[in-house]
Amino acid sequence: MTRPRTGWAVGVALAAALVYAVMWVGYCRHWSWPQRLDSSLLNPAHDLGIKHPAWVSFWDGVSFALGPVTLRLVGMAATVAALVRRDVRAALVLFACAPLNGLVTWAAKGLVDRPRPSTMLVAVPSWSFPSGHALEATSALLALLVFLLPMLSRALGRVAIAVTALSLVLVGIARVALNVHYPTDVLAGWSLGYLYFLLCLLVFRPFASAPADPAPVITAQLRNRV
Repeated sequence: MTRPRTGWAVGVALAAALVYAVMWVGYCRHWSWPQRLDSSLLNPAHDLGIKHPAWVSFWDGVSFALGPVTLRLVGMAATVAALVRRDVRAALVLFACAPLNGLVTWAAKGLVDRPRPSTMLVAVPSWSFPSGHALEATSALLALLVFLLPMLSRALGRVAIAVTALSLVLVGIARVALNVHYPTDVLAGWSLGYLYFLLCLLVFRPFASAPADPAPVITAQLRNRV
């Protein structure tokens, strides 16, 4: 991992924290607009899934391919690769952001105890808020991206960034399409996953000169490659 240029890092982190807080408080206080947002997307997705079982199977496959089990295995492989390269700090970030991020999901869900939608199209255990898939995909994929970008050419780096962004969007769509998460769960999962990723960078400082403000790494890397 190489040191990114920093800029509006604090603003991005604060925005993510604000989104998470609003989604949490909105559920706890029963705000009407998050409920309208949730129902406006869940209901059509449920109707479509009932009519087209193949649609459900497709998004279930996406959820597995980009889900916690798959990403933890990929994260472990990347951690080993970083250790082989003698990049211990990068290995710590990868290990924390992939195999260990399930602990963040468990803790966050336990604080809210939101039941899953009653219209679930597939059986899923545990609580609903935040989306563990969105949270863990965000932290794991961003950590993998930051690890890989310095090894890639400019063109391949752009492809990697695009694939990462698309994967995160697909994870969110999949969880709503399957009616196993409210859209507000997904927004909260993306936000908390990003914040956890930034925390791991701040704690382990996987950069040559250990900058005091490592975020937003992805934005800086993207700007460097445009």
